[in-house]
Amino acid sequence: MSTRFPRDRFDDVADGPRVGAHRGAQRRGRGWIAFAWAALTTGVLVGLGVLVLALVNGSYSFDGSTSPSSSASASASASSPAGSSASASPSTPASQAPAAGTPADQGATTVVVLNGTSTTGLAAKGSAALTAAGWKVTSTGDAGTTGTTSTIVYYQQAAQATVARGIAKSLGVTAVQQSAAFPNADISVVLGADYTG
Repeated sequence: MSTRFPRDRFDDVADGPRVGAHRGAQRRGRGWIAFAWAALTTGVLVGLGVLVLALVNGSYSFDGSTSPSSSASASASASSPAGSSASASPSTPASQAPAAGTPADQGATTVVVLNGTSTTGLAAKGSAALTAAGWKVTSTGDAGTTGTTSTIVYYQQAAQATVARGIAKSLGVTAVQQSAAFPNADISVVLGADYTG
């Protein structure tokens, strides 16, 4: 369909000075280059934002230590009793252990009781046993896994070992282990299938 336009001044241009500009065809793949730069920039900005938020919240420090969330730490440490990690201190046998602590030795030590089995209410039962023995339990809950076979009392610092042995004795178990897997409590009791209450 040919449309005829009326003659105008542009039809009379011969060899005069250049009036307009010619744009050549765009090169192939040029849009992908811009997209790749935008994606890279977005990734870098998101990574920096996550790092800044982690530093502001105190969940990461550059000295090599991290503070994982309580659910992640509970699941990581609850899986260690079943698999016995080589880096953790070995359980202290009762024959080599010094005297166990008493509830009076507890002071400001925080004690958490976690259920490492599928038995409902086991943490509450263990907490009630410790409370009846005079220990102050700060909280109870479920460990990250339900396959724990033996009950272990974990303590963070060597100075808390005596108190941990006293708690283990009150529960009728002997397994006590130093571990930093539970950063939210000084002493964490993970009840296993061997605990009957």
